Amino acid sequence: MLVLSRRPQESFRIGHDIVITVLEVSGDKVRIGIDAPSHVKVHRQEVYLEVQKANLEAASASPSAAADLAAAIRGTSAKPATDEPADESAAPEPEATDVDGKDVQGKDRPAS
Repeated sequence: MLVLSRRPQESFRIGHDIVITVLEVSGDKVRIGIDAPSHVKVHRQEVYLEVQKANLEAASASPSAAADLAAAIRGTSAKPATDEPADESAAPEPEATDVDGKDVQGKDRPAS
């Protein structure tokens, strides 16, 4: 780390575009002024660290995220498989008919 000593109203430069000026020293606080191009992001250290932490958390996928996404694309549930048989009584079986509406088991369906 480069350490510089400056008095109030004295400045130093970072590169060609950034000027840091000590504005005031009062007790244990120092007010500084930063003159930098608008594309240079300036953050207090604690704010910068919080932003970095939030970005890392947002970019990290949970272990089940890929499975959940694949299931969502397929339109199925991403719930883990169990050893219990599925409840087949919950959804009715579709009726099997031929092109004339005749039940393939030999029964005629009423005309609609």
